[in-house]
Amino acid sequence: MKKFLDNEFLLTTGTASKLFHTYAEKAPILDYHCHINPKEIAEDRQFDNITQVWLGGDHYKWRFMRSCGVEEYYITGDAPDKEKFFKWAECLGKAIGNPLYHWSHLELRRYFGYEGALSKKTAEEVWNLCNEKLAKPEMSVRGLIKQSGVTLICTTDDPVDSLEWHKKIAEDKSFDVQVKPAWRPDKAMNIEKPDYQDYLAKLSQVSGIQVNSFADLKKALENRMDFFTSMGCSVSDHALEYVMYYPAEDAEIERIFAKRLGGEAVTRKEELTFKTAFMLYVGRQYKKRDWAMQLHYGCKRDNNRLMFDKLGPDTGYDCINNYAPSAEMADFLNALISTDELPRTILYSLNPNDNEAIGTILGCFQDSTACAKIQQGSGWWFNDHKVGMQNQMISLANLGNLSGFVGMLTDSRSFLSYTRHEYFRRILCDLIGTWVENGEFPYDEEILSDIVKGICYNNAVKYFGFDLKTV
Repeated sequence: MKKFLDNEFLLTTGTASKLFHTYAEKAPILDYHCHINPKEIAEDRQFDNITQVWLGGDHYKWRFMRSCGVEEYYITGDAPDKEKFFKWAECLGKAIGNPLYHWSHLELRRYFGYEGALSKKTAEEVWNLCNEKLAKPEMSVRGLIKQSGVTLICTTDDPVDSLEWHKKIAEDKSFDVQVKPAWRPDKAMNIEKPDYQDYLAKLSQVSGIQVNSFADLKKALENRMDFFTSMGCSVSDHALEYVMYYPAEDAEIERIFAKRLGGEAVTRKEELTFKTAFMLYVGRQYKKRDWAMQLHYGCKRDNNRLMFDKLGPDTGYDCINNYAPSAEMADFLNALISTDELPRTILYSLNPNDNEAIGTILGCFQDSTACAKIQQGSGWWFNDHKVGMQNQMISLANLGNLSGFVGMLTDSRSFLSYTRHEYFRRILCDLIGTWVENGEFPYDEEILSDIVKGICYNNAVKYFGFDLKTV
């Protein structure tokens, strides 16, 4: 019997162990998509206790606690932090087969030196140990980032954001990790939302362009893109419920936009028609600015209306949308490439059934302007577990270019989530090691090391064009 979480965790062959410990383990981390708060980096926040780090905004953990029958009072309610942690510890002790078990214990080992297993029996011990460690200066937000080996972080930022915290971080020469904004214009696109007009008012104010038409909206967004570029942004991101392709003439888009500005609700077809025009417009702008475009889709959000009314969005009530938009995605990308305006693009679907469809779409739009210009993103959200990551990489290898893959991202709100890169890298090296030891690929250490280092770090540096040295 192997010891739990030993040095060879998830590494089942000698080749896997060699690749991980010699190349992957030592590679730095480039976190090109996350949801951490740049203000907390700028202010170098020091956490009071482990609950603040672990449970403050982690809807992965919230979902599991609910599945264990825990009262909301101990999840998002007003229970004392220690009581919340004890409830979480009790739940984690039951989380066999769930990636939360691995993630949590990797974090306990790497940041707190705890070699045991967290459960209701050890909750007091772990609570005291973690809080004692968190009180040390090196366990501040910046300290956690530095000891994780992170070189660059891309946050998630709305076009109306001032980016004041990014500016303060960039001006602080005592902190050498780059923190870049990433453009997330969902609110500017979501014409069906009840607060859409309020959002346009904010956009008008910050851009200095009064938005009274779709043409005005495009000018306002270009103004903000220019500002984001000046702040080092080169990455965009979109959360799409569907991938849509409903092309229409400019006059029809203006009619739909005017209807919404007049206070009327738009139909579903009008919504998708408008969003098609919006996405085609921003895609062309990204190409012009040499930005990368990330498309996240296949999620149905905020399904529990009772809890949405109590807690709002992003609180753990989303699910996979069983919709495979391969034809629409191909049509969308084709509309951009037909005028040579297709930017570097990364496709993520929350539905693992879309892996093969995405793999076939990629090959239709590759060209010599970038290695793996059109990418399949890492196993996302409900798929960033061992099986999900393996399936995504196997599918990508079968149908595309795994060696050009830009690898893992945290997609997290926690400053302890960088161990997810270790988790991913162990799975990656085990997959490659298994192929080698099965005789499916030759043991050429130079080639294998280049592939592993590329997927872990170097490919992302080159793909996004960041000012970083490769390893």
